Amino acid sequence: MRVDIVPVGDVPAHVKRQASSSLRSVYDCEVVVASEQDVPTAAYDEARSQYRAAEFIDTATRATSGDKTIAITPHDLFYRRRNYVFGLAYLDGRGCVVSTYRLQTSSDGGFSNRSSSDVFDDRVRKEVVHELGHTLGLEHCDNNRCAMNFSPTVREVDRKEENLCGSCQRTVF
Repeated sequence: MRVDIVPVGDVPAHVKRQASSSLRSVYDCEVVVASEQDVPTAAYDEARSQYRAAEFIDTATRATSGDKTIAITPHDLFYRRRNYVFGLAYLDGRGCVVSTYRLQTSSDGGFSNRSSSDVFDDRVRKEVVHELGHTLGLEHCDNNRCAMNFSPTVREVDRKEENLCGSCQRTVF
């Protein structure tokens, strides 16, 4: 399986490296980092000062031909009535998106004494694994350590691991 990472907007190189590394490690897939795509200006909701997440998926999937496509953006995203999302994916679909905007808080809430950059990198890795998992047919998992556990706040993201639990692994592999 080939997964294309598509930066939408200005995504730092280290974010692309973290995403690529985690996808290779967890899913044993080929990863290609595609050319940066422009932010879809029509996706901007002025009243919310946020972007509609689904349009980032559309932008990324149009730009590549990989089996799966993951857009990564530094912009704040929302989906329908949710205040914000860390990411969005279509179950069994080809594309997904991860926003780093709300993953950049300064600490992990006291879970460790790691630097804020290490905490941020962990969050990026967990969220790309999570969103790509949805495109592979995985739904949210009840195991709060599994990468597929629903995480509405960074606190929950920090609690879970980068890897899939045994049940989710059996479903995918």
